[in-house]
Amino acid sequence: MKRRIVLLGAVLAAGSLLSTACTPPGQASASSNESLIIYSNSVSDGRGDWLKKEAAAAGFKIDFVDLGGGDVMNRLTAEKNNPVADVTFGLNNVYFEKLKAQNVLDPYTPSWAGDVDASLGDQSGKQFWPIVREPIMLVYNKAAYATPAAAPQDWTDLWTKGQFKGKYEVPTALGGATTQMVLAGILARYADASGELGISAEGWAQVKAYFANGSRAVTGEDLYSRMKKSQVDAGQMWLSGKASREKQYGIATEAVKPAVGVPFAVQQVGLIKGTKKDETAKKFIDWFGSADVQAKWSKQFFTAPANNKAAATADAQAIQQTAAFKNQAIDWTLVGKYIDKWVEKIQLEYLKG
Repeated sequence: MKRRIVLLGAVLAAGSLLSTACTPPGQASASSNESLIIYSNSVSDGRGDWLKKEAAAAGFKIDFVDLGGGDVMNRLTAEKNNPVADVTFGLNNVYFEKLKAQNVLDPYTPSWAGDVDASLGDQSGKQFWPIVREPIMLVYNKAAYATPAAAPQDWTDLWTKGQFKGKYEVPTALGGATTQMVLAGILARYADASGELGISAEGWAQVKAYFANGSRAVTGEDLYSRMKKSQVDAGQMWLSGKASREKQYGIATEAVKPAVGVPFAVQQVGLIKGTKKDETAKKFIDWFGSADVQAKWSKQFFTAPANNKAAATADAQAIQQTAAFKNQAIDWTLVGKYIDKWVEKIQLEYLKG
């Protein structure tokens, strides 16, 4: 996901907040005027602005640090002995497992814990909990192809079939969660315990060809902008990003459904260990993951909530479209072990120049 680094002012004007005793379910408010700092890779496309407004109505003051998934993880890890953030959300299981291993998170069981499938989150330590399920996809501009059959049917078509070469976007920054999920989805097909970094020589040849035959992303220019101008015809996207960008750029795109399936990102939320705003942070997590808020989030941003009670009033199309994708079988233990080294190898060997 392309993310912009946005650090809003952490000092806000003091003011009284509503008492939690008379606040309805799903609207639990903070008990003081302190401002929460939230690190996330999921506040672009208007999410952060919307969430700030909704949170303010519930009595919370929040400020964001908006970064790519890998960058959020690295920053939280670097700050673990002197934490700045109070809460983090949006990262997937792989990142959260790393944060857990680095002792960045505190266990907390939210009020809505019984409304989600706990197996989607932290199964052993209760340090992170699922909020959204989202397929990570290859999308293409429908106007670029006469028929669906003429379009790519899988990621591998992009660099193995001549008609697609040079017409798909490849990332130049590898710190984003979406980019790393795409790489995991490609490399996981070539897992080899005896290979370099757990991947066969054929797998590395495929990734090399992926980058060599693509059109490099342009800093500050969205994939959909480039597709509208026919600079490229395809690239990576997440489901809610597809919906918002089609509306923004006025183009129709189709998501590819490979036979092997697609990687699924399960976004999580967690409490930062060492926060001095512990009680307010916990109340925010209770509020944010509640059925009411997650249903509103779904309707606003076309997401499939992990909260089962939210599903009844969430965006039905988002839930239906999410369910239409096959979940790719990926060894996430392998990914968690090697993803940083995979990124380093790709940056050094395939993204030079």
